Amino acid sequence: MGHPVDTAARVAYQYGVKIIKLAWVGTRTENFQQTADFFRDVMGLRSDLDRPGFRVLRLPDGSKVEVFGPDTDMNRHFTTGPVAGFLVDDVRAVADELRSYGVEILLTEEDESGNAWVHFRAPDGNIYEFTQDPGVSRPQ
Repeated sequence: MGHPVDTAARVAYQYGVKIIKLAWVGTRTENFQQTADFFRDVMGLRSDLDRPGFRVLRLPDGSKVEVFGPDTDMNRHFTTGPVAGFLVDDVRAVADELRSYGVEILLTEEDESGNAWVHFRAPDGNIYEFTQDPGVSRPQ
């Protein structure tokens, strides 16, 4: 089996995973309220969903920033810092490709809106995401 960096490069280039753009960032923090308020009040992001310990904020193109507090059960595996999510057309195909190369898959989900995502650990030890969120605009 090849070196992990070689595997990631083959998945991205030889096998055609086409990343459209960065579309999602998630972070788990002990300072939930201050962090969520910072994104809203200082950075000017629109608050889209506000629940205890969880807030979704949106950029003008529909991309999301999600803030997870210490008490929410969602995404407890976010332990390495902020997680970047890359927009793709077919999350299932990308997840299958990752699995075929032995990449550690941490979570796969799909919701009723057609949004789907896969969280995985890359060779650098950090967690990343592929998403196919239909609410995020694509470049023309």
